[in-house]
Amino acid sequence: MNIDIQIIEFIVIVSLMVLFFVLEIIPMEVTALATLGAFWLLEILTIEEAISGFGNKAVITIGAIFIISRALVKTGFLEVLADYLYNIAGKRPWFSFFIFFVTVSIVSGFINNTAAVAIFIPLAINLCQRFHISPTKVLLPLSYAAIFGGTLTLIGTSTNIIVNGFLESHGLETFKMFEFSKLGVIFIFVGTIYILIVGKWFLPSRSITTSLTQKYHMRTFLTEFKITEDSLLNGSSIFEQNVKKKYDFQLLKIIRGDLEMVRNLKNTRLKVDDVIIMQINIKDIIKFRDYYKVSLLSDVKMSQSELTGSNLVVVEGLIPQNSHLIGKTISKVDFRHSFGAFVLAIRKQTELLREKVAHIKLKFSDTLLIMVPRENLEELRSSNDLIILEELDIHLRYQKFWWLSIIIIPAVMILSSYNIITITEGAIMGAIVLLILGTITMEEAYDSINWPVIFLIALLVPIGIAMEKTGAGNLLSDNIAWLSTYLGTEPELRALRVVSILYLVTFLTSAFISNAAVAIILSPLALILGQYFAVNFSIDPTKAFLMAICFGASASFMTPIGYQTNLMVFTPGQYRFKDFLIVGFPLTLIFWFIASYYIPQFWPFIKV
Repeated sequence: MNIDIQIIEFIVIVSLMVLFFVLEIIPMEVTALATLGAFWLLEILTIEEAISGFGNKAVITIGAIFIISRALVKTGFLEVLADYLYNIAGKRPWFSFFIFFVTVSIVSGFINNTAAVAIFIPLAINLCQRFHISPTKVLLPLSYAAIFGGTLTLIGTSTNIIVNGFLESHGLETFKMFEFSKLGVIFIFVGTIYILIVGKWFLPSRSITTSLTQKYHMRTFLTEFKITEDSLLNGSSIFEQNVKKKYDFQLLKIIRGDLEMVRNLKNTRLKVDDVIIMQINIKDIIKFRDYYKVSLLSDVKMSQSELTGSNLVVVEGLIPQNSHLIGKTISKVDFRHSFGAFVLAIRKQTELLREKVAHIKLKFSDTLLIMVPRENLEELRSSNDLIILEELDIHLRYQKFWWLSIIIIPAVMILSSYNIITITEGAIMGAIVLLILGTITMEEAYDSINWPVIFLIALLVPIGIAMEKTGAGNLLSDNIAWLSTYLGTEPELRALRVVSILYLVTFLTSAFISNAAVAIILSPLALILGQYFAVNFSIDPTKAFLMAICFGASASFMTPIGYQTNLMVFTPGQYRFKDFLIVGFPLTLIFWFIASYYIPQFWPFIKV
């Protein structure tokens, strides 16, 4: 088959793939699979080459990083860190949000970006409530902050891992763990200042708190705690302990024996066996219990060992219209013996409750927060008296070897930084250790992996092979090299312009299709261009070209479909496409200028 025909076939197939990606007529994974099928049928790729992506080191590394990230999230360590930073920020909105966004960026440099955004959305809402700011002013910048952080390390985003894997597969020197940090730090600083200024003036202000609290479990429930002898609240007051700074709650009543107190509650010094009744954020119930060393109470008292069992889950249960529970109190129902479960808290749609949880009569549409052993969950679901809405992840307990998750990521980074092990080896070993020690279960490991992303990357990897085999890469390289002649005559100057062109092409393309797909498609082009300059001008700018692709693919600010974290905040934030364009386009241009200047500075061209 004539090579020119193969180039045409390649361009047509890839163009159709991109078009289908943009239009989303069918799922992206199906489009990628059909693309591989077309390459195979046209004999551009062999069947071995078509499926080679599933054995690609980058794909395996990304999967292992997903598992490690999930284990770290599971410990609750990041939430504790976030709360700590939230508390030290003080009452200054600008400084609080600066600390907040920088923290998000740093965290997302070491774990999956989507996990980072999911962790910090509740904290973002709390900050908005604290400073009376619409969440629309913060959620989009939150997504951007996570994207900034992806540029900080090799494992910060799948794009970096993919390009690094491409280098490894071609026998070239791979990236170091913190090689990206030089430019990544600049992106974080400039980007954070930008979103603080622009977000304030150009992002819309919409009232969306209700939908967000529903989605991210920020609802308040009535619950009660008993003061224990070793509680931090014993002998102190709510005010003295600065509880309001840490948790979103409303103190309703203090019960001391037969005495019920409803006045001056925040200044009342608490004693052992006092019961405090409060409306508290659903996410804070367990954290409040653990931090202040108090006991949760309801109709039947359970031991703390029962409350912290390894197989317990928390679910929301809605009282349906035909429920036999209507009109009964929780105490009378006896959830422990009826369902093998324990009611932590209760929420009513309109009433402000001030009674003990056990004495509240249940009504249609009441919502119960229920803790139940996992083995009893199906029995609870099958009951006609409750509609189980969802299982909640509110960190009931520390996992076995929970501290190991915090150690493994730094260990992997240090070992790979000194070339003791590769990033792939480190990620796999870390995931295996966590699984063997039971820090994360196999089921949780499966759930932690973003399979559509893994599948998509594995399917797209062979496209780079097709580009090289057909000669399409050489064609594109020649045209870009030709274009660079109009922008300068000196070899170094031409290479500088190619860096800028590659960054431009990358961020424009990644605005409409997956950044991982863009990295896979353009990496072979960067290598071919590097070889062109090496042969014709005795300089090797390959690493600078690849860095342009890495950073360009992580500059998806202009559209909601450009990056997964943008999609995460798009619907709950009630954003419109133009919101991303208004805020994201100037930021993209700023990053383009910064990258065009600094990439050649940090990764200078090598004389050959």
